[in-house]
Order: sequence, then structure tokens, then C-alpha cells
Amino acid sequence: MRLSRPARRAHLVIHVVASAGWLGLGVGLLALGVTANTTASPAAVEASVRAMKLLADRLVLPFALLTLTSGLVLSLGTPWGLARHRWVRTKFWLTLATTTATAFALRPGVDAAAAAVTAGHPLPDGGDVLVGPVVSLSAYVLVTVISVLKPWGPTRRGRCPRAGARGPGRGEPARV
Repeated sequence: MRLSRPARRAHLVIHVVASAGWLGLGVGLLALGVTANTTASPAAVEASVRAMKLLADRLVLPFALLTLTSGLVLSLGTPWGLARHRWVRTKFWLTLATTTATAFALRPGVDAAAAAVTAGHPLPDGGDVLVGPVVSLSAYVLVTVISVLKPWGPTRRGRCPRAGARGPGRGEPARV
């Protein structure tokens, strides 16, 4: 199934906006995590961690899922395919892994830190609010670089259909 040109463009816009939003949320979470770890003010720590909780609970996972879904639709509905190019496959697996880590590591870590700080306790472990954003932001940047550079060629599956679609090879006479 191939997407029509207007549908492909619409899905591409959705994918780029969702991906940029997810990247921006990662930067925001990192800034809030650094603030929570470096400030001496308990009020600033609480405000930073509560803001992180709000972003992690309400926005990060929906943006992650929208990025994953729109990328999947684009890969299946365009000639790029999901298994035809190594860079597409790598992006898919990194996005899936980062989405999973967001749901099962980042959010629970931020939730635990927010619960402790809201209860009046000090920040239990600064790593809870720093490691998740650092790892996820690194993955988002890597996926963005892969999207722009498209560093790897086609897979074996991607080379097969292309061989017949090309014109005559070097040294071959043109068929008339």
C-alpha cells in the first residue's frame, strides 16, 4: 500500500512535528533535572520535579507514541519501507526502545522523585531526574542525525526490488 502524495505529506508533517516536540520535551526535562540537582532551594527543587512530572505524565509518552506511529505509517506507505533500508530499521528500533524506556523507566523515576519531594523529603537520587532525560535526549539526537544523513544503504531485501527497477547497468547495452 502506498500513500498518496497529499497523505504522505500530511503524515510527514505530523511525524516531523511530533519528533521535534519529543526532542524539545527531552531538552526541557533535562533543563529541569539539572535545576533540581544543582539548586539549593527546596522550593526550586520541588517546582522543577513537579514540572518534570507534568511533562512526563501528560506530554512525553503521547509525543513518543505519535512519533512511533507516524514513522511506522510513513515507512510502510512509502518506497522507503520498514525493512528496505538499514537507517529506517535502525530509526524504528531506536524509537521503539526509547518509547519503551520512556514508559517504563523515565516516567516511574520522575514520579518517584516527585512523590518524595512533594512529601517534603529531599530529592532521593539525582540520577532519577537526570539519567532518563540524558539517555532519551541522546537517543532523540541520534535518531535525528540518522534521519538527516541516512547513513546506511539498503538491506538485502531493499536491494532485490531495486535491481530490476534500475535501467541498464554499466557496460550493458540499452534494450530497445
